Amino acid sequence: MKAMIPRLTSAVLAAGAVVGTAATANADILFWSTQAAPLEETQAMREQVLSGFNETVDYQATDDRGPWLTRIEAELEAGSGTIGLLGALHGEFVSLSDNLIDMSDIDLGDVTVNPTFQELGKLGTDEQKYLPWMQATYIMAANREALDYLPEGADVNALTYDELIEWARVMAEETGSPKFGFPAGPSGLKHRFFQGYLYPSYTDSAVTKFRSPEAEEAWNKFKELWEYTNPASTGYGFMQEQLLTGDVWVAWDHTARLADAFNQRPDDFVAFPAPAGPTGRGFMPVIAGFAIPETAPDVEAAKELAAYMLRPETQIATLEATNFFPVVEVDLPDDMPDSVRLSGTAIAAMSGADDANPSLLPVGLGENNGKFNQVFNDTFERIVLAGQDVRTVLDEQADVLRDIMEESGASCWAPDEPSEGACPVE
Repeated sequence: MKAMIPRLTSAVLAAGAVVGTAATANADILFWSTQAAPLEETQAMREQVLSGFNETVDYQATDDRGPWLTRIEAELEAGSGTIGLLGALHGEFVSLSDNLIDMSDIDLGDVTVNPTFQELGKLGTDEQKYLPWMQATYIMAANREALDYLPEGADVNALTYDELIEWARVMAEETGSPKFGFPAGPSGLKHRFFQGYLYPSYTDSAVTKFRSPEAEEAWNKFKELWEYTNPASTGYGFMQEQLLTGDVWVAWDHTARLADAFNQRPDDFVAFPAPAGPTGRGFMPVIAGFAIPETAPDVEAAKELAAYMLRPETQIATLEATNFFPVVEVDLPDDMPDSVRLSGTAIAAMSGADDANPSLLPVGLGENNGKFNQVFNDTFERIVLAGQDVRTVLDEQADVLRDIMEESGASCWAPDEPSEGACPVE
């Protein structure tokens, strides 16, 4: 199967430097990462992924961004360091952009990297500030019975929102009950759908055009879809549960929250990309990448390691170690778990689509991150559940969103255009 599957005080700094020296005393390259931090994943990275490289690599990881950033900032301030390669999520590289070496001259051979993710790695510059490493995301899933109700001429791998609504309508009317499900419960990830799927597909924005006429259209479309959505969705968290019980035939959720359905009954379900709207096929990849700091002790060795990490066989080993999917074209082995096989196909089609329109996780919000998510949840509850006027709600919630952006000072992230200072809400 071919797939392109488009995380200071002086005393503290001194302690970090001592730890760094001890950790790398016998290693040629220190790989300092915020990803694969759980012990079993770290061990798998060392033994399964990096053991095949031609030099010794010391993979060190922490899931706490504070120590990760503190250590690299200490080395940058000192003007020299021990870290050869950095691993992190897209947003974690933003503040380091000026201190990362251009990676555009790395020879990747015949490896095909997802072009959308590679462009994101430029961080708005003309240089390749980081290379994509691996990804997770959210996709659609359906019981195979639902395919009999697809609108005529519709391609499940290239659906539009209008076709999804029509599909949900036909299923509801012909089966006697709504079969579309949505994780709208307290533990559901509904805010990610609105931020990374609905808004980019209709507004090409996640913040700036929050109250635009296009956003109004998006919410009206979602209201249409909600008419044919199982009303119990307000209590749904992980959609795999409802797919397995048959309460839902078609659903959207994170790949990890669909995995049990795919693994338990792989022949009963299909996975496919999220729908497209007027401004593209909005989706939210969780992109991890690797970068080389300007203080790297051996830049050429770090570049060789970067190229090694993007080899198809290394990407497959990384998938097995971390459950994050490849960002290059690979042929996945037949013995992979069914959830990987099914999700991988959908992710490949979505991230590699001509109309792919990725929306990054929010960047720079700090302690306001929860408030940001709540804006979208409140908007959903007021418009869709309470039936309030769309224009009135968007105008009022836009004021709340504007205060959050100004308080945090967070600049815009994709798909919004980069901004100087706080991302504006028009």
